[in-house]
Amino acid sequence: MLAKRMSRLGTESAFEVLARARALEAQGRDIVHLEIGEPDFDTPANIVDKAVEALRAGYTHYGPAAGLPDVRRVIADFVSRDRGLAAGPDNVVVVPGGKPMITYPLTALVDRGDEVIYPNPGFPIYESVINFLGGVAVPLPLREEHDFGFDVDDLRRLISPRTKVLILNSPHNPTGGVLDRALLDAIAALAVEHDFWVLSDEIYSRIIYEGRHESIATRPGMAERTILLDGHSKTYAMTGWRFGYGVMPVELALAVARLQTNCTSCTATFTQIAAAEALTGPQDAVTAMVAEFRARRDLVVDGLNAIDGITCRRPHGAFYAFPNVSSLGLPSREIEARLLDEHGVATLSGTSFGKYGEGYLRFSYANNQANLRKALERFADFVAGVRHVS
Repeated sequence: MLAKRMSRLGTESAFEVLARARALEAQGRDIVHLEIGEPDFDTPANIVDKAVEALRAGYTHYGPAAGLPDVRRVIADFVSRDRGLAAGPDNVVVVPGGKPMITYPLTALVDRGDEVIYPNPGFPIYESVINFLGGVAVPLPLREEHDFGFDVDDLRRLISPRTKVLILNSPHNPTGGVLDRALLDAIAALAVEHDFWVLSDEIYSRIIYEGRHESIATRPGMAERTILLDGHSKTYAMTGWRFGYGVMPVELALAVARLQTNCTSCTATFTQIAAAEALTGPQDAVTAMVAEFRARRDLVVDGLNAIDGITCRRPHGAFYAFPNVSSLGLPSREIEARLLDEHGVATLSGTSFGKYGEGYLRFSYANNQANLRKALERFADFVAGVRHVS
């Protein structure tokens, strides 16, 4: 018999849809994959070469739970330059992927009954971990009319004496929304006034199409109450390498490192060496990837908006489009299933990201332009068929 807490643990449905799509491919079906949030580019060669060099140099053993000191120094220097946030190695904890930097800090901070405000629609692991820990998950609706942001008064109304943590994600999964400077200033003022933590998920910080990425951690009073989450899965196409990190106050960093000692011991040392090379080496591959994502964004958004009854805002970051499909009069989950089963397009229902995702789909444009055009044609056929029946 499983422990009762397991009933409170959710999942990430992108992997479930991927498994269904792979099963259909095994039957000979042609499937266009728009479901998984994974760049379709190779890890840059200089990073791979550095990993091989590290393996041959003996980086195949345990390292410190918080990460190799030299790697943590490289990360601290990068964050100081890139975000303008004063940080040292002791503020940094290296973890195997981004998810531990959601789970560990929330485990360290949230007691049963504490409230955690999180974006909805949003990355499903936020709500899953809050519930698993016995916290109270408080959804912050992201509205299309706010360009998938929110009004600061919406947040103010959700804050209570039990509010312990606010989770932010900008650029945002699944909508591609980006929080602007004025809103970040207002959120920071509320965090200081009401004395709560902010977990700022900035995993898409380098995949931004207009302007420059802004971090709430740089606002007055926020360095001591912010956990900055970042990593290499998206920026450097290193999803399988499992490299993430957090930057936070030293006291919390010590607690997060202790949790890592108990759970995974450490992040693979050769991966850490390769990750340091990613930050210090040439950035040409990142620039080229973002340029291609921008071209794909425009292709997909323009194509979606050309379909009768479908509307889609132009995302400002990440690599997702979040079209409004409510005019079809079908539940988003049914559209997801029918697109895959009948038309060979694997996408995700907006409700995979929370109840406020109803009426939307998430299209990951981490696929080549030829396949994106094919997916748009198939989606247009699906929409035409639905309208013909109705």
